[in-house]
Amino acid sequence: MWNRLKRLFRSIFGGLIDSAEDPELILQQIIRDMNDEVPKMRNNVAQVMATEKRLEREIQANQAKLTDIDNKIKAAIRTGHDDIATTLIGEMQLAQRALDTSKQNYEQAKAASIKAREFLDNYMAQVRRRQAEAMQLIAASKQAQMQERMAQTMASFQLGDTSQTFDDMREKIANRSANAEARAELASTSLDARMQGIDKELANIEAQDMLLAYKQQMGLLPDAAKPALGEGAPAGNSERTLGAAETAPQDRNKALE
Repeated sequence: MWNRLKRLFRSIFGGLIDSAEDPELILQQIIRDMNDEVPKMRNNVAQVMATEKRLEREIQANQAKLTDIDNKIKAAIRTGHDDIATTLIGEMQLAQRALDTSKQNYEQAKAASIKAREFLDNYMAQVRRRQAEAMQLIAASKQAQMQERMAQTMASFQLGDTSQTFDDMREKIANRSANAEARAELASTSLDARMQGIDKELANIEAQDMLLAYKQQMGLLPDAAKPALGEGAPAGNSERTLGAAETAPQDRNKALE
């Protein structure tokens, strides 16, 4: 049970940490940390080099002291002060051992200084390389963020739903057009429309009758073409004469002359 709980907590908090980590911020912090280490490294190298310089001056001082003691020993011997010369020889021996120790320490400090400078140079090269790599990763992170935003935008623009909307609107317009055509067709087949058709047919028949009357009066029709009374032609039209209002256009012109 405890192992299951630990696994659960690790999965929960691990996911939260992963989601909270921003690669760009982390890489920038790493660059700052590396830059902060540079002054410390320089300070350490400077201390090692300072030790080398101090031991070098110490060697020069011991050599000068040995030279001075050597001159004093020679002077004491010339003046017959062998006891003083013996004492100076003891001091010279101590100075010689100090010089040897200083030379040994100087060699060690010199080697340490060379290694420290090499380490600093390598560290600075690594810092520059890491900084360049971090900048490339930051640029890649920004590119990935832009692609994520583009993907989210494209996901929010649901092309399928929009296409369905277009299809729905197209179908709605087609239904309206079909309804309008059906209503027009229904209106054309209604009683009013049929009555209008009958009126038009009656008006056409009357116009044909008047045309025949004109032609009969003008003598443009043969006798065989004149309908006899009671043979299908209307009684009123068989002996019909044109009144004043119905005078043929040619007769009206003659009257005017």
